[in-house]
Amino acid sequence: MEILVDTSIWIDYFRGGGHSTSMDALIDENILVTNEIILAELIPYLKIRKQAEVIKLLYEINQIPLRIDWEEIIEFQVKCLKSGANGVGIPDLIIAQNVKQNSCVIYSLDKHFQLLNKVLKVELYK
Repeated sequence: MEILVDTSIWIDYFRGGGHSTSMDALIDENILVTNEIILAELIPYLKIRKQAEVIKLLYEINQIPLRIDWEEIIEFQVKCLKSGANGVGIPDLIIAQNVKQNSCVIYSLDKHFQLLNKVLKVELYK
């Protein structure tokens, strides 16, 4: 099982938050994956903070391919709107699609992914 770690968890981890222990274990197990969206959200902040070593380590994590199927994204959004899950952004829908395409689970603190779990059956890491 590969686990796509969302930006919210990485931020919590970098700040020494409550998910640090489980992240250390997941890193040791080498089952984490990332994608271009998550890196694009994390790396600018890390560059400003001059965290070159952290950036290098993030790039060493296995990246799952990002294949955006816009028709499917539209259908995901329709399902969300019909179910009352309003406000789920396109980046989160793309991440959900990426997780489904690659048979991963998502590890996130973002409440949108809890909604996407109910509406689209995106599997969450617990």
